[in-house]
Amino acid sequence: MQVALARETDWDGWRHATRALVLAGVAPETIDWQVGGTQGDLPDAQGTFNVPRTLVAIAALAVQARAPERFDLLYRLVWRAHHGALPAAPADDPALADAQALAFAVRAEAHRMRTQLRFMPVEDADGSRFLGWFAPRHHVLEANAQLLARRFADRRWSIVTPDGSAHWDGAARGAPKPAEASGLRFGAGARGITDDATLAAWWEAHHPAVLAESVPDSSVPEAEALDEAPRPLDRPPIGPVVLEATADADVQRAREEARHCRRCDLWAPASQTVFGEGPAGAPVMFIGEQPGDQEDVIGRPFVGPAGQLLDRAMEEAGIDRRTVYVTNAVKHFKFTPRGKRRIHQSPDAAEIQVCRFWLDVERVQLAPRLLVLMGGSGARAVLGRAVGVTRERGRPFALEDGQTAFITVHPSYLLRIPDEAGKAREYAAFVEDLRRVRALMEAA
Repeated sequence: MQVALARETDWDGWRHATRALVLAGVAPETIDWQVGGTQGDLPDAQGTFNVPRTLVAIAALAVQARAPERFDLLYRLVWRAHHGALPAAPADDPALADAQALAFAVRAEAHRMRTQLRFMPVEDADGSRFLGWFAPRHHVLEANAQLLARRFADRRWSIVTPDGSAHWDGAARGAPKPAEASGLRFGAGARGITDDATLAAWWEAHHPAVLAESVPDSSVPEAEALDEAPRPLDRPPIGPVVLEATADADVQRAREEARHCRRCDLWAPASQTVFGEGPAGAPVMFIGEQPGDQEDVIGRPFVGPAGQLLDRAMEEAGIDRRTVYVTNAVKHFKFTPRGKRRIHQSPDAAEIQVCRFWLDVERVQLAPRLLVLMGGSGARAVLGRAVGVTRERGRPFALEDGQTAFITVHPSYLLRIPDEAGKAREYAAFVEDLRRVRALMEAA
């Protein structure tokens, strides 16, 4: 039996066909999944159809992967779940692990797109529009476009990728952000874009037709909804979809209270409070300085360029970020406006001291055995004094409360090194520090 889906991300079409076929008893090996073409009548099957919520969450992400086998893989998992033959954890099943790996890759790519996408202003018949270009590794345009339509509701923008484009004409100024991006439209993409100049030239030549032919055809859930639905708030965004850990109730309450923190003036220009993340019972707490621009927008620590570098260094050092807690000395983004950009500004000693209240809550409630203090501000927040990071890094020492501290550089320091040789040398030293942290974790 051939099943034709409308497009690569036809989530509703795949879900509808899967339900009908499973209930009709159509075995996975008899189905040929295709993208495009005309779909004939599906079986009119009746009955109860129950799929674990975690599998639905995995499928909603994995369906966006650039992997031709994904539709068949996901159907086989649903078939087995319906017949009670699917284990609870991916570690116990290679097929479920493969689907989860696709889901992880999609989630990471959706986040990469949100953090790296940049816009430039262009003019069209209706005025100014912000135009962006991105070449995603997976089919994440539609899910991200829905999120951006709510987040930047009052702006007109278009995002162009090799596979397609998304267009938002903006909501009326002063209107509340829409609960759904009902005005979002999707159209043709472009290939051969290499820089802003070629993007602008393509847009100038093609945008009237692209805008005129675009249609509202997305069925994939919004990217942020997919990030949130299967994951408690105390888990990092790269963490597994299938979870066993229980959130620490006291930290959850503190996170909610911190949303309304007015202990210093940094809350006013910032978008939101960015609290720490990680599993309850994490043996290690990584403490940085403050959220950056991307963290302030997304609402999670270490997800911007410094966070991506930290993830890569952790991976090389053999540390699984899903097992540690990451936070900052200061929970609001301090910056200086410069045109449309927000330039990072280091918090002063008073701001670090005031915000230490929240860091102490995290330390007391989570009780990690090891604190990794990244940079001068992170170290000052714990030690209460100015710290010479270069002089004091790389060796563990005991604190009065019984915890162990370990000082290293902040990953943003590595991003600021101008020459490639120096950057490579300092990155290797940072990875070596993290290997020492891993050894301390294993010895504890």
